[in-house]
Amino acid sequence: MSLKKPFFFGRRAALSGAGSFLLTSGVRAATPRFAPVREEDLLVAFGHTSPVTDGGWTHAHDMGIQALKRTYPKLKTLYVESIPYSADATRIFRQFVAEGAQMVISTSNYGDFIRDVADRAPAVAFMECDGHAVSGNLGWYYITHWYASYAIGVAAARLSKTGRLGYVASFPVPSVYAGANATLLGARSVNPEATMRVISINSWFDPQAATEAGSALVDSGCDFLCGIMDDPGYLRVAQDRGVWAAMWNTDMRQFGPDAYVSSVTLDFAKFYIEQVGARIRGDWKPEARFLTLGAGVDRDAWGQRVPEVVRVEADAVRARMLGGWSPFQGPLYDSEGKLRVAEGHVMNDMELYNWNWQLQGVSGLG
Repeated sequence: MSLKKPFFFGRRAALSGAGSFLLTSGVRAATPRFAPVREEDLLVAFGHTSPVTDGGWTHAHDMGIQALKRTYPKLKTLYVESIPYSADATRIFRQFVAEGAQMVISTSNYGDFIRDVADRAPAVAFMECDGHAVSGNLGWYYITHWYASYAIGVAAARLSKTGRLGYVASFPVPSVYAGANATLLGARSVNPEATMRVISINSWFDPQAATEAGSALVDSGCDFLCGIMDDPGYLRVAQDRGVWAAMWNTDMRQFGPDAYVSSVTLDFAKFYIEQVGARIRGDWKPEARFLTLGAGVDRDAWGQRVPEVVRVEADAVRARMLGGWSPFQGPLYDSEGKLRVAEGHVMNDMELYNWNWQLQGVSGLG
């Protein structure tokens, strides 16, 4: 089926009115109320936003699912790819329930489309990636990708000769703001004059548009490209044009080995194994959960041409963040010069998750 994504809908997009369940770290959950089930009797259904062969977001989830199946070989699973953000999504999630799934996991944000089904199937456990609501049988999870992006930004500043970074974006949604802002903030910790130009292509997966955006950014003077795409389009541009590039989701260095710096890599395996194990034991609880740096999201191994001195500097920053330090603290100003984060305030993960303004030095997101 075809996939059309309005700018305000889709994975990694915060929906207005989607709920206000807050956390800064860890887990907050309801009391368990699901009966244990034998591994061989459990059916887990997955709803994907794109094909499992996309090489990006859905592929990363699928790798986690394959690890889950190796851990629980008797487990039964089913999945549907490229679920549209429309009433068809509701129909598909309802079909999962009709097929007998005791657990339904959407690997993207489907908002009311999944919540309405969950409300009508209280005996089924639901989880929504990039969700915002927790109920008696629905929880959500997401990755704190902004820390890995910050570390990559440190490397970007050392590698860029111009201080002009380019970002290929999907839509102006919080995950994009957080990614672009965090990367520039890391770069500005090294080069205070660094800037970030953003071009949005209105798609999560459009290799041609990503390639064109990457070329336009290089033409404008950017010598370091990054973004949030599921394809390696702008990495190929970087390889051809002799500039650097950092990617998202998975290791994509094969498409631009000389240009590749690193990637914000995702690993859902441990989380899926944990959640399904809890459902089997009968102690699964709906919760709001962030998968953190080093435990679900991280920077990829450095590219072959990244100098050792750059690796060491960026990894020292990563180690500080793993130790509890956060670079996301005030004073922080937006692109209009307005103070957004007061001096002394450290943005928590929920604030970063819902980041919806561009940092001073970022242009193109609005």
